[in-house]
Amino acid sequence: CGTPIWLVYQPREVLCPTHGRHQEEIPWARPHSHMTYRAEFQLLSYCQMMTQKAAAMLFHIPASTLSEWLHRLIRCLRQGHKISGLRSIGVDEIAYCRGHKYVTIVYDLERSCVVWVGKGKTRETIDGFFTEVLTQEQREAIVTASCDLGQTYIEAIKRFCPNAVLVLDRFHVVKRLNEAVDEVRKEQWRNASKEDRKFYKGIRWILFRHSSNRSPKDTETLKSLDRSNRRIYRASQLKDEFDQFWEFKDIGEAERHVRKWMTSVRRSRLEPMKNFVKTLENHFDDVLAFIGTPISNAIAEGLNRVIKIVKNRASGFRKVDSFTDMIYLTVGDLDLPAQIPAQ
Repeated sequence: CGTPIWLVYQPREVLCPTHGRHQEEIPWARPHSHMTYRAEFQLLSYCQMMTQKAAAMLFHIPASTLSEWLHRLIRCLRQGHKISGLRSIGVDEIAYCRGHKYVTIVYDLERSCVVWVGKGKTRETIDGFFTEVLTQEQREAIVTASCDLGQTYIEAIKRFCPNAVLVLDRFHVVKRLNEAVDEVRKEQWRNASKEDRKFYKGIRWILFRHSSNRSPKDTETLKSLDRSNRRIYRASQLKDEFDQFWEFKDIGEAERHVRKWMTSVRRSRLEPMKNFVKTLENHFDDVLAFIGTPISNAIAEGLNRVIKIVKNRASGFRKVDSFTDMIYLTVGDLDLPAQIPAQ
């Protein structure tokens, strides 16, 4: 607390003719460490909550020195750590710096934590997780999995997790549908007059909202499209009809609802909506699996928000290893401060 305190201690040493010189183990620090256990605990706790620069100011040491100690400590604590009890996974990617540089992140959806981070978002990256990190028994123990509509993750999960039910993330399916509705709006905006363009631009977020979240004014605005622009109005109606799918409890009723909805879209003249139907057809079973297994990457998206805060706090990371260490520290499956002995 601002008062310098010096502890002077002389550890005993043994000079062995066979093994050489050895120093006795100190109970409050690791062998050959520059920090006590309590300082290590504080270092990890501070860096979970604040920038490394702020933590270095509290420790009264250079930020570069703190960063070196921090990453060495994280890797030391995670050395030999193995994933266990993995039954429900989520897979997603996140950028760690400019230039389209990504890492693939695997989440434990039951424990709400990150279990693995790999550089890149290619098939080789995710294959490396299943083949190098998990054993055959661990892969077979996974019963549910969730990811976006990217074919890379879908194919990897189906190949390496034979017992897992794959459920495409609801958020990404709804996002694709919203993009299709918005493309209909953009087409009408391009062909509209200057006055109508202001109106079409202003209704974008109303179209994205779920029908239960719209205000009476929003509802009246959409109803006015029935007279002024039937194409946008029809697209919004189709979106609301599809949103009912997520509320079904019986998988048979849900399948009949979606197939009837797809037929209605094919009969419309809305090409963006038809393109969405083609995507839905390609992943029909994996979308329908949501009814029997209502999981999603919502937990993963929440963890991604924390990871983005960590990234923004550091103004981005140039090295993927540093970014990986901070992910493990903040939302990893191992509570790193708890690994420090209580001395």
